[in-house]
Amino acid sequence: MNTSRPDIDSPFALTPAQIAQFRADGYIKLKHVLSPDVINHYGPIISAEVQRLNTMHVPIEQRDTYNKAFLQVINIWTKNETVKEFCWGQRLARMAAELLGVRGVRMYHDQALYKEPGGGVTPWHADQYYWPLSNANTVTAWIPLQATPMELGPLAFAKGSHKFEAGRELGISDESEKAIGRSMKEHNYPLDDTPFDLGEVSFHYGWTFHRAGPNTSDRPRAVMTIIYMDEDMRLIEPHTKAREGDRAAFAADVEVGGIMNGRMTPVIYSRDAA
Repeated sequence: MNTSRPDIDSPFALTPAQIAQFRADGYIKLKHVLSPDVINHYGPIISAEVQRLNTMHVPIEQRDTYNKAFLQVINIWTKNETVKEFCWGQRLARMAAELLGVRGVRMYHDQALYKEPGGGVTPWHADQYYWPLSNANTVTAWIPLQATPMELGPLAFAKGSHKFEAGRELGISDESEKAIGRSMKEHNYPLDDTPFDLGEVSFHYGWTFHRAGPNTSDRPRAVMTIIYMDEDMRLIEPHTKAREGDRAAFAADVEVGGIMNGRMTPVIYSRDAA
């Protein structure tokens, strides 16, 4: 282990009850996953890269709903060695594998989601709408780089909604916010809409419906995400424009039907190698 950096590799002791809760609810929020030292070390570097790489310069009031929700910068790990070090940290990757119940995980991609002051809601959606992947063994680690009170727009989840299929055909939009929100209420999926402490991290399945409120504060909501998938995941035919875009970005060198073992989707943690 590299002792010159904060600890992002030692195991986090997940309990059987926490793993069962994740699988039943479709998500879990866990406190004290990352230390203040980790956040203070990597957070400013990630934020600087978001500012450097961001291509959205249209004023918020002139943007559509998707682009009002957040500044989105993807695959930062390929552009900065320190961010790569963070994204390849063994603690989060091992947690992802244990929550999913798989031997190991690949990184599908990283994604910074910065909600600017005055940024709008992130509409209801399920991430896997965008992903041409063969099964549901996917999980997103949502990593706030500061404590995230309600005014910053923390992530909110519909408990148990990863088992609900209606609405999976909707991308992030005004339509998804209305239709999925209505459906979650009609089918009595409880809403978990609570703040995040510093160092608290959530994990949610690719098919778990979630949203975030607006940022009504005067400072940005800085969040890094890492999307993990079963190391044996396969690429399926991308039948939508969104999935075609993801295939081009993350799996251009993978054959349809083949394991997602391309240049952009490395194995981050494997029990066999640990």
